Amino acid sequence: MRVGIVAAPFIPVPPRHYGGTELFVAHLAEGLSRRGIDVVVYSNGESTVGTENRYLYGKMEWPVDDVQSQIKDANHTAWAVRDAASCCDIIHLNNATGITYSRFVDAPFVYTVHHPKVQSLSDFYRFYPEVSYVTISDAQRDLESMSRMQTIHHGLAVERYKPIDEKQPYLAFIGRIAPIKGVHLAIEVAKRAGIPLKIAGEVQPIFQDYFDARIKPQIDGKFIQYLGPADLAAKNELLGNAMAMLFPIQWNEPFGLVMIESMACGTPVVALEGGSVREIVKNGVSGWVCTSIDQMVESVQTLHLRSHTVRRYAEANFSLAPMVERYIALYDTLLRPTLPIVKQIPLDSEISGTQVSAAA
Repeated sequence: MRVGIVAAPFIPVPPRHYGGTELFVAHLAEGLSRRGIDVVVYSNGESTVGTENRYLYGKMEWPVDDVQSQIKDANHTAWAVRDAASCCDIIHLNNATGITYSRFVDAPFVYTVHHPKVQSLSDFYRFYPEVSYVTISDAQRDLESMSRMQTIHHGLAVERYKPIDEKQPYLAFIGRIAPIKGVHLAIEVAKRAGIPLKIAGEVQPIFQDYFDARIKPQIDGKFIQYLGPADLAAKNELLGNAMAMLFPIQWNEPFGLVMIESMACGTPVVALEGGSVREIVKNGVSGWVCTSIDQMVESVQTLHLRSHTVRRYAEANFSLAPMVERYIALYDTLLRPTLPIVKQIPLDSEISGTQVSAAA
C-alpha cells in the first residue's frame, strides 16, 4: 500500500514551533512507515519528516497572506493530488482545497477535518459524499453530517516527551496567543491562585493588538513570563517542570494536541470545558475539566496528581500506535473491491437547471 499525505505548503512537517496539523502529519507518516506502509508526504522543501517528502515550494511561509496563500495552497494541492494519483493507492488530505480534485481522480480520498464547525465548509462537504471524512473528536463529529465519517483521536510519539516527577512551583500555558485560547484567563488564574505562570506561543499578526493590549502589560518577567514560540525541546522543559498546564479555551476546540503533549510530560491539564476537552482530560487522573475560572483556581491550588499517573494515561489513550492502526484499517476498507460506491452528486443543489435531491 502506498499513501500520499497532503499537507499545506506553508509550515514544515514536522513544525519547528507552531503547527498542530503538521505535527499530526509527521507522526502519522512516520508511524505508517514503521508499520511497513509506503508513504509520501507533500509539504514544502524545509520539511524533515522521516519519509519521502515531495514539494513544489522550497521555502516555508508563515504567517501567510490571505489572498496569496489561497492561490499558493490551491497550486500546491492540485500538483500534489495529480502526482499522488499517479503513484498512490490512497490520497489523504489535510486541507479542504484538495477535496475538489476528487471529482477527477479514481483513488480513494481520506480527509482529516482539523477545523472547528464552519457552516460554509459543512455545506461544501455535502458535495463530496464519496470522500471518507475523519473527525478528530466525537464533539467535532457530532456537529457534522457527512455520510462517510468516523472519529480517530490524535496520537503522539510519547517517547519523545520526558516526564519529570519533581515539579517546580509554576503553571504553564502553551498555544497561540489569541483570545479564543484564553491566554488572558490563564493569567487571571495564575494571579488569583498566587502561582507564577510561564507562557509560550506564537503571536500572529492578526492578534498583535490583543497581545499588546491584554497580555504584554501583565508580563513582568518574574511572576508572568513570556518565553516566545516553543519547539519540542522547549515544550519538554516547560511542560515537564510545570505543576499544571492551563487550557482556558474560549471556543469548541476540535482536539488540542498540546493537552496530550502536557500529559505525555506527566503534567496534568486544568482546562475549561468546550469541544473535545472532556474526551481528552479525565478528571482526577490526567487533570481537571472546569466550568469556571473559580474552579480552575481551586484546582491548581489543590493539585494532587502524580506525574507517572498522568504519563500512563497519555500512553494508554493517546500514543501513536492506536491512531496509526485505525488509519490503516480505514485505508484497507477503502481498498476493498466490495466497498459500495456513493454517487458523487451535490445534495439539494441545481445542476444545469435541474434540481437534484438526496435520492437521485
